[in-house]
Amino acid sequence: MSKQEEAIQRLKVKLGFRWHNPALLTQALTHSSCVHESRGHGLCHNQRLEFLGDAVLELLISEHLYQMFPDRTEGELTKKRAASVCEPSLAKVARGLDLGRCLRMGRGEERSGGRERPSILADAFEALLGAIYLDQGLEVTRKFVLACLQPVIEDVVAGRLDRDYKTELQETLQQTSPEPLSYVIMNETGPDHNKTFTAGVIYRGQVIGRGNGHSKKEAEQQAAKDAFAHLGVIRAAVPKNGSTSKLPE
Repeated sequence: MSKQEEAIQRLKVKLGFRWHNPALLTQALTHSSCVHESRGHGLCHNQRLEFLGDAVLELLISEHLYQMFPDRTEGELTKKRAASVCEPSLAKVARGLDLGRCLRMGRGEERSGGRERPSILADAFEALLGAIYLDQGLEVTRKFVLACLQPVIEDVVAGRLDRDYKTELQETLQQTSPEPLSYVIMNETGPDHNKTFTAGVIYRGQVIGRGNGHSKKEAEQQAAKDAFAHLGVIRAAVPKNGSTSKLPE
């Protein structure tokens, strides 16, 4: 038995249930680079399951926080949810499950450190949730999500996690103007299985921050972080009367 097969067996033990459709687990643990290098050959990568798992995760964490904090506002709950399900948080949980060692991926991606890349680990965790949801239903998925993310949520409540720059930037600027922020992917480079994204954060028609990352979420967080470096200039460019001034390029 290979080391990867041993890691998958350990994962099955941690999950604690028998799969009705084991192919879902295989798909959840298949990175797109594996499909790319094998030129298909009947393999399905995990991106569709990631899409589903992302939605299931947001629902379950929203429900948990709603019940956990009955007196908190919508904005406060949104901020806690964002910190709980952000890429670094999910990557941390994925490392605890040893998902990196379980993944099937292309040789090029593996050589470039893909098994430890936060974006890949976070996506794999979401794909695994999508597979569990389809195979076992919502209640089993809820128990698994809360068991995995409870330590993360405790860190969020205690303020021990990395800052969520997107939420903080939105809240800070809306103290001056109610106009919302928006994010745009300005550039993509690299092959499909190893892209680098460049994101821009736009406020009142101007790009106020740029950032790069191996996922769109990471690039957007870096763009928001970059905007904080210009926050004094941005505030000065938006008078309290709401008139528009030119923001930094």
